[in-house]
Amino acid sequence: MNNPLIFDDTGIQKLPEDERLIQCEKIIKYDEDESMRWDAVWLAGEVATSTDLGDSKHLFDKVSDLMAWILKNDKNGVVKHEACYQIAARNMRNNIPDLVHASLHDTSVLTRHEALESLGLMRATEVVDIIKNCLSDPSIDVRETANFVLKRLKRMQQLKEKYEPSSIL
Repeated sequence: MNNPLIFDDTGIQKLPEDERLIQCEKIIKYDEDESMRWDAVWLAGEVATSTDLGDSKHLFDKVSDLMAWILKNDKNGVVKHEACYQIAARNMRNNIPDLVHASLHDTSVLTRHEALESLGLMRATEVVDIIKNCLSDPSIDVRETANFVLKRLKRMQQLKEKYEPSSIL
């Protein structure tokens, strides 16, 4: 599966999924070039999407753990923004606490914004009260995103039938 959005100059997309994930992790953890890390984040996310959650659930879990590692350790807001997006797009609900932490505490405005937006995409109604703390964020962009997400989640909570989260992509 070649994705034209990704600049895969190293041919990682042609590797088997487990090897692709190993290569992505090496780039994410050790490459100085944030553009390489961003592409590796996307390519790792594709592994989570393409795995059957039966036999390959371990790969999904490894990608999920890698996204959490990025939010905790990467120094670049754009790379962490992409990790937030991948968490939401792949519906990695076990990473909701990581998104909450990033939305409240990350030094990057871009990351705080995307963490909040990702919580909204994932329909994380269980963290509405925590998201309210972001309404007083120093950044107008984060405050606006928190307000938007809270309104969206309120609409979800008002559904008469029980809402069940599903895949975003």
